[in-house]
Amino acid sequence: MLRCDIITIFPEFFREAFDYGIIRRARAAGLVETTAHDLRKWTSDKHHIVDDRPFGGGEGMVLKPEPIFAAVEELTGCRNREEYSPQTRVILLSPQGRVFTQELAADLSQNATQIVLICGRYEGVDERVCDLITTDEVSIGDYVLSGGEPAATVIVDAIARLLPGALGNQNSTMNESFSQDLLDHPQYTRPTEFAGLKVPDVLLTGNHGEIARWRRAAALKKTQRNRPDLLK
Repeated sequence: MLRCDIITIFPEFFREAFDYGIIRRARAAGLVETTAHDLRKWTSDKHHIVDDRPFGGGEGMVLKPEPIFAAVEELTGCRNREEYSPQTRVILLSPQGRVFTQELAADLSQNATQIVLICGRYEGVDERVCDLITTDEVSIGDYVLSGGEPAATVIVDAIARLLPGALGNQNSTMNESFSQDLLDHPQYTRPTEFAGLKVPDVLLTGNHGEIARWRRAAALKKTQRNRPDLLK
């Protein structure tokens, strides 16, 4: 089983986030366990303060290191990343991180047994969290969210569907977008004609060789149009 622990100041955000579709099936099958933990649980003051003003001045607030360190230590049993097992990944969700990819999702699904996701918030997280207890700093794209909670949902979804047994047909992950540095080919279903557009004739022939060649060419064309950077 893959254990996913999410550290957040809004645990209620995840109350129903994983109760649908593939993740629900993966949880029911015992393939993945997801738990959202309230960061305030690990504060020591009566007001449960998790943030403070940044040194050097500037706008906003910064998440304090003490409760995050305490949370990670309790969840992993380790005080710093040197003590983690090779199957433990502690990931800070941050706009400053490397971009999350299908390759990273596959790595995590194949090699991790525990993933701790730290949801950033406000102006960021004290850098000592990155320096000492995280194995990865990850962003889901080149934009800024109000917090790491949506990113945590995206990452758990992307990883869980790659776990063996999560999908009805595991081969379906082999030919989808980004699995081979290309976007997926266009898909069609009934009716054969809709809004004046017809399904390409080759898809109706039953000739699997010709269909495979068409799909490859169509995938290349779509990638060139929408994501030419992948072809480099």
